[in-house]
Amino acid sequence: MSKTLGAGQGATLLLLTSVELVVFLDSSVVNLALPSIGKALALSVATLVWVSSAYQVTFGGFQLGAGRTTDRLGRRLMFQTGLAVFTAASLLAGVTNSGGAVIAARAVQGIGAAILIPAELALITAVFTEPEAYRRAFGVWSAMGAVGAAAGVAVGGAIVSALGWRWVFLINVPIGVLGLMVSGRLLPRDGIDLRAVKRSELDLPGMVTGTSSLLLLVYVITKAAEGSLDTLHWVLGGAAVVLGAAFVLIERQAQAPVLPFRLFSTRNITGSSLANFLVGAAHVPVFVFLSLYFQEVHHYSALKSGLAVLPIALAGIPVARLLIPRALKLLGPRNVLAAGMALLTVALLLLSRIPTHADYAPDFLPAAFVFAVGLPACFVGSTMPAMRAARPSETGVVSGVVNTAQRLGAGMGVAVLAAVANSRTSHHHGGTAADAVNAGFHTAFLGAAGLAVLGLLVALLVIRTVPEQPPAAPKDAEPAVAAAAEDGTATAAE
Repeated sequence: MSKTLGAGQGATLLLLTSVELVVFLDSSVVNLALPSIGKALALSVATLVWVSSAYQVTFGGFQLGAGRTTDRLGRRLMFQTGLAVFTAASLLAGVTNSGGAVIAARAVQGIGAAILIPAELALITAVFTEPEAYRRAFGVWSAMGAVGAAAGVAVGGAIVSALGWRWVFLINVPIGVLGLMVSGRLLPRDGIDLRAVKRSELDLPGMVTGTSSLLLLVYVITKAAEGSLDTLHWVLGGAAVVLGAAFVLIERQAQAPVLPFRLFSTRNITGSSLANFLVGAAHVPVFVFLSLYFQEVHHYSALKSGLAVLPIALAGIPVARLLIPRALKLLGPRNVLAAGMALLTVALLLLSRIPTHADYAPDFLPAAFVFAVGLPACFVGSTMPAMRAARPSETGVVSGVVNTAQRLGAGMGVAVLAAVANSRTSHHHGGTAADAVNAGFHTAFLGAAGLAVLGLLVALLVIRTVPEQPPAAPKDAEPAVAAAAEDGTATAAE
């Protein structure tokens, strides 16, 4: 990997970030396969949408509980559990001939992904304890997130064209099996005596109410993004609020809460959570609208549209690999986040002026490359402050919090900005239909730029600069009881 990483650390980072790439690719890689799946399994359009949405709902809804469970039961155990669940669900989705089974498998895939992401971040914090290696690891991690966010449609189109829709799922299986085979040798032991973990330390009532509230919330947000809210969805939204209130009451009385609210008294954890919400809300809608722009305004095929956006992913790799670690060393995560949000703002303002009859290279690529530089900086800058502020016994739950915030932000960003774009298009007068659609996209990009500006303000006004120091190394044998006892004490220094 890098001269700053040993051979064992390089292999560990390759394992963790490869799995992360697959997880984020699966958020969108299936989209180009949907017509083939619908035809093969005789699914209606309304049902077919849930082949994609089921993954998004469970991925966003289960991360908080999975993060706390990682702290209680162990990073390596939860990584292996999440990877096993994700791989088995991928196999089921790829071999079944039932539409219902595909949707169920996608939901289980999302659960596996939700377990994996907090465990991965906790493992990165545990393994890469030397500052230079820590920066390198987070640089590669941010690259994989950016690549996964940008490349899913193009990768899915290539797989469907070459191998057929089933391989959109089946390609995960050999990766997952290989990951499980090497994880025992590459990942550090947890050192937790599972027999000593008490049920009360897992806070099952908190997990049930919190996860149920998040699932319903993500579901309603997903339906809102599709523009199909009805009375039932409003009722479910109300149920999400009631369950959320019950969750708060339970957490205030729990001995070892799923979400210790005292975490938010640590400024950098609160700031990272807000920043992640805004990162998700600002960047995820961009890929949706760019895909639609190329298809509806320029009449590209779905595959060609995905390839048009691919330079963002390709340019982001060397940026995250080479520039981000150096920027972290010179500027620190707070300023890297501020720079990333500023670059996102510039890119989005450029996109808000893209003509209806644009020339690809001069009108789109400059904005794409600015976006490609800013996005990895936002990923790493919005996450590292929280992970550095977390105790070794709480890296899982803190990871779950910031990643849940990003998923919620993504869903709300798509829903709100899509509504804004549709409203602008419907009220546009003059010009062609393509001009009206493009006007809606312009407004959506301006809205996303506004969210990026808010993220810049969070970076400058909420997140604090902390002295360079390695993340605290976890103890090899940290009892869950000790971790639970810490919940009543003060947080780590900001």
